[in-house]
Amino acid sequence: MNSSFREAEAAVGAEGALARKVGSVAVLTHSRPMQTSAALKILLESALGAGVELSFDGEETSKHGLLAREGIAVGVPEDEAVDLCVVLGGDGTILRALRRYAGTEVPVFAVNFGDIGFLATIEPEDLADGARRAFEGDFELLRLPAIVLDAVGGNVKRDERAFNDVAIHRKVGERVAEIAYVLDGQELGSVRCDGLVVSTPAGSTGYNLANGGPVMAWGVEGFVVSFIAPHSLTARTLVAAPRDRLEIHNRSREALDVSVDGRPVGEIAPGASIGARFMDDAGTIAQLPGSSFYRRLREKFGRLAR
Repeated sequence: MNSSFREAEAAVGAEGALARKVGSVAVLTHSRPMQTSAALKILLESALGAGVELSFDGEETSKHGLLAREGIAVGVPEDEAVDLCVVLGGDGTILRALRRYAGTEVPVFAVNFGDIGFLATIEPEDLADGARRAFEGDFELLRLPAIVLDAVGGNVKRDERAFNDVAIHRKVGERVAEIAYVLDGQELGSVRCDGLVVSTPAGSTGYNLANGGPVMAWGVEGFVVSFIAPHSLTARTLVAAPRDRLEIHNRSREALDVSVDGRPVGEIAPGASIGARFMDDAGTIAQLPGSSFYRRLREKFGRLAR
């Protein structure tokens, strides 16, 4: 991390102005290339004007039929050093970018090509101006936390990171699950339900909200535990403190499926358990100055309500 970037970040805290030149930009897109082909042309024009090189990995190169030329590097390894990642996609693609650059200094600047795009920085109609500003470094950093899984008695890979949520589900066609949950060493209950969701503040507007859980503003430290279709009048959503470790015990007769940010990652066998903990500053979103969580909330969910 160079000194100008460190000083800018220290001056403003969690949300800060980026003070470094953008020279190389990785590009990730969703699975429907025809929807992003026009946007790629706009992005390339902006990159050429700013002296920025767009970097495409093997999958993106093949997806869009790209050839190496001025402003475009193709077949680049995923771990190649870049200054910024631009995403053309929905929240799933944005989450993939956050996981790829977790633990690095690379921010994710996202253009919404999804249904909601709550994590997106701009909409497609704002791409020309947004790309120009991004390549000039005219954006702020928003640090995002994650939920990190500890594999205890399941086949889930240790240190899986969820920027939105971890979902524990009963298998399709199987009977209702029974899940016990322990926080800070204390068992709080055993609930018959279809599953359980552990959500970050960024993910609280997703599966957690659909479960009737609370919306948590970005910047809140902690995570939410909510139940999917609980067979109980007393099972309540719980907001846990950031240092509280969560244990999830499967007391069902069948294994339970585990998903991280919507991706299947394994299962918890009957009688087994997994652990989860809060990790601060796990990834970074780049957003234009003046953006805020409440503005996103109004624009995304207010638009859907009309």
